[in-house]
Amino acid sequence: MQAGTLANYLRRGAIWGFIVLELIFFSIAGEYLAITDKAFMDAGNMLLLLKQTAPLGIIAMGMTIVMVNGNIDLSVGATFALAAVILLDSLSWPFMEELGDWAIPLAWTFALAAGGVLGAINGLIVWKTGVDAFIVTLGAMLGYRGLVFMYNGEQPTSHLNWTLVDFAEAQFLGIHTATWFLLGVTAVIWWVMNRTVHGRNAYAIGDNREAAVNAGIRVGPHMMINFVIIGFLAALSAVVFYSESGSVNPNDGELYELWVITAVVLGGTKLTGGSGSIVATFGGVLAIQLLRKGLAHIGADTSTVNLVIGLILIAVLFLDKQLNIRAKEELKT
Repeated sequence: MQAGTLANYLRRGAIWGFIVLELIFFSIAGEYLAITDKAFMDAGNMLLLLKQTAPLGIIAMGMTIVMVNGNIDLSVGATFALAAVILLDSLSWPFMEELGDWAIPLAWTFALAAGGVLGAINGLIVWKTGVDAFIVTLGAMLGYRGLVFMYNGEQPTSHLNWTLVDFAEAQFLGIHTATWFLLGVTAVIWWVMNRTVHGRNAYAIGDNREAAVNAGIRVGPHMMINFVIIGFLAALSAVVFYSESGSVNPNDGELYELWVITAVVLGGTKLTGGSGSIVATFGGVLAIQLLRKGLAHIGADTSTVNLVIGLILIAVLFLDKQLNIRAKEELKT
């Protein structure tokens, strides 16, 4: 097998082997170390895992597009929190309360529009200034989080709407509403990346931005659209999650950007752009959630979970770098 082919396989296919190993390990370890009597691979447990995967998974689909483009977005956690505050707070506005349950789609619209606008601001700055997206979105992460605190101080924003709760907790074919949203977003983004000109341009720009410009691709507007997409998906993730919980704290969504980026990288997307897979990102999100849930199943604390996932991420990045070096050497011979 050629080095380039092996690198591609490990980026996109090995994540599923890793998931199988996780399931086997935690199923066996759970027999001896589990803190509950419930089997790890219980059907209800797996369906709940998929539901819990949805908030990060929805954002990860947008992050994949941005990273394939050769950019990154560190502001998704703050966007997630701000959209949640707008969703819940808007339901208590006097004219919204007069609308009853008809206010729900309007509140969703406010939250989703806010996410899209924040993403557009990021994209416009990256496009017009030429400043690296890492720096721009790092500043946006702090700025947008500041807006969350300015909006409602340090107090939580709460509004429990039972129609929303019933919708969020509903199941169709045994699958929760949040999971259906995740599956739907995954299918749409997969189609965009694999069946549209926009998707092909994303890979072309990430692989060689100068060549893309010479080929006539409008790089600036293209990148801005992708930032709008990830901002919209961060807001959609908040809508899905907080429709059920009904309460958001100003610090909610912190570290989401790191969890999402870790999932995308584990799925094989290159930090430098030009390569990535939506299906593999889905696998990366599942792998992280399985690891978190599996370690909790055998009694590990949060610090242990973070340590293990951090070490795995470093190992994956190191392996990816070594395979890329081998692939380049193959091309020279």
